[in-house]
Amino acid sequence: MAAKAGELQVPFVRDDQLTRCMRLRVQSLQQKNEKPQDGEKLLRPNEHIYRVDFTQQHGLRFLRWEIQMERSGKVTVTGTSQHWTPDLTHLMNRQLLEPAGIFWKKPGAKEVECNEADAQEFGERLVELAKIRKVMYFLLAFTDGLEPAQLKGSVVFKA
Repeated sequence: MAAKAGELQVPFVRDDQLTRCMRLRVQSLQQKNEKPQDGEKLLRPNEHIYRVDFTQQHGLRFLRWEIQMERSGKVTVTGTSQHWTPDLTHLMNRQLLEPAGIFWKKPGAKEVECNEADAQEFGERLVELAKIRKVMYFLLAFTDGLEPAQLKGSVVFKA
């Protein structure tokens, strides 16, 4: 997963602290027997928060996703439109970007597959978002037996 000369590879980094904080919100609502705010996105057990730190923000052109899975399964990568802080504002469904990047690996396969059109459009949107923010957060949903420890991912840009 090494970037070539003239390329900027930006890795997905698990944000365990933010994931834990968002799980506490779910737990708090359950304990108090309260309902979430209208439109609030609550974190499910298979969802984790990741971040991307842009070391360069301007002059980027999306090239490709670098997704590696140690086993078969599926991951859905959804970007968030806002730089939210869990102690001040909750993640709302309207803050989730479309399209999501969906990546999967079939049993016995060596390569990870994806919906190319959605992945391309999503990557191009990241270029625009990188211009206005240095950090971007993502919601990754793991299914079909895939776990966070079995995934390595990054986005590669032409710098």
